[in-house]
Amino acid sequence: MTIRIPRPRYPIPAAEVEFVPIRAQGAGGQHVNKVSSAVHLRFDIGASSLPQELRARLLARTDQRISRDGVIVIKAQDYRSAARNREDALRRLQELIADAARTPKQRRPTRPGKAAVERRLDAKARRGRLKSARRSTGDGDCGS
Repeated sequence: MTIRIPRPRYPIPAAEVEFVPIRAQGAGGQHVNKVSSAVHLRFDIGASSLPQELRARLLARTDQRISRDGVIVIKAQDYRSAARNREDALRRLQELIADAARTPKQRRPTRPGKAAVERRLDAKARRGRLKSARRSTGDGDCGS
């Protein structure tokens, strides 16, 4: 079974993405100390070719991957090869952009139906009658 990744709605030119190879963290033996297989992806939102509205949405997000100066930094180190980590970082950047491009559904306020209001008022009246039936008659006979 193969997973099909949909074509990105906003393709990112390779010139706008910067990959910086770094050493991966964690255990891995002698080889991990010699090879820089992890990558930092850097994407400057302000200098990108994305539509203005999308850039504004990305900059307004409270995401720890977006720096104050509007640069997205994604660290990818899940795979042993730098090429797979580059692909993973690029995929995550495209997911972030696609998520920001999605407009939230506008909420329309609703009101309860007439029958629901009636049921609620009936229940309140029933509860009130039940409580008033518990009250003492005022004869001084409290039962205590």
